[in-house]
Amino acid sequence: MHRVNRAWLVAAAGFVALLAAAAIRATFGILMEPLMDEFGWSHGAIATAASINLLVFGLSAPFAAAFTERFGLRKVVVTALSAIVVSALALTQATQLWELYVIWGLVAGVATGAVAPVLAATIAGRWFVARRGLVVGLLTAANSTGQLIFLPAMARIVERTDWPWTMAIVSGAALVALVCVLALLRDRPSDLGLAPYGGDAEAPPAAPRRLAATHVLRMVGRDPVFLALAGSFFICGATTVGLIAVHLIPAAHDHGITAGQAAGLMAAMGVLDIAGTTGSGWLTDRYPARRLLLVYYVGRGISLLMLPVALSVRGPTLIAFTAFYGLDWIATVPPTVALITQRFGREVHRLRRAEHFFASGPPAIEETRREHRRAAMAAAAGPGGRSVVRP
Repeated sequence: MHRVNRAWLVAAAGFVALLAAAAIRATFGILMEPLMDEFGWSHGAIATAASINLLVFGLSAPFAAAFTERFGLRKVVVTALSAIVVSALALTQATQLWELYVIWGLVAGVATGAVAPVLAATIAGRWFVARRGLVVGLLTAANSTGQLIFLPAMARIVERTDWPWTMAIVSGAALVALVCVLALLRDRPSDLGLAPYGGDAEAPPAAPRRLAATHVLRMVGRDPVFLALAGSFFICGATTVGLIAVHLIPAAHDHGITAGQAAGLMAAMGVLDIAGTTGSGWLTDRYPARRLLLVYYVGRGISLLMLPVALSVRGPTLIAFTAFYGLDWIATVPPTVALITQRFGREVHRLRRAEHFFASGPPAIEETRREHRRAAMAAAAGPGGRSVVRP
């Protein structure tokens, strides 16, 4: 019987960890109305917690990379998942707005930020030589998909019982992921005397010299290609995590759509997100990345213009919006990463080994991703996103 290569088991553990880490961020939209009803907090006040979470999530990225290099990937992921369990349980006891900001915004933001930015690149870079692009695509999609697929169960809980029980899903998912990580995740193939998938066995490489963020910004901050990609990723974050993930369910409620139905739409987007991101990676290998980004962003803009109509008439129009937006959710990532790598990869790093490139995390790519998170924070913070689709 053919045995599964250990690299795929490590990737599977990473996939589960990313799904679970994103579950607590899925609660932003589904808990908006229950928190408003129970505590009398405004939509904007609750959305501020989501904004804090996204801001902390983005700021945690460079520290997460540093901790991973110093303490090891497995220890960092275990600590982060444990913090998610604690924050989920603590959130059920929150009665003051400042507690929501600390638990939901600060603690959960640090915990999720310690996992998502580095896990996909580290696993792909250390454990895979062949199929590396496929693994990056799948693990990247897992984080966004995890924010969406838990929504139907959470919506059912909100409709039938009290909202604190939604945290059982968050903590349960984190505990399952914790078991998978402890059982399957290891830092490097050499720790087990194995070779990376599609490569040869080798001694653990010396840690690559990481460029300071300020140095990277000086190198790329005035480059027109970087500025264009950072701006486009700002729009990507504002129109996905900031606008749709936080505000769609409350907006659907304003149009007479139940939380369960709206959560089902979000879950469908999550499933389609995996196919869209993986397919985008396949297309990026075959077609110019700039043309793909043009198609993705133009299509997203048209679909957002149609969203108020889709929420009003529902039916095939709303289904079409859901299908396209799910496929397009983070389909922008593979072509954006490809363009950044083409522009800056060799100039910034001068690294001969691809594993060094992936394990260290290209600084220019990370700076572009920060624009994605800043935009998401801005779009999530205020009621403006909801008012865009309000009847």
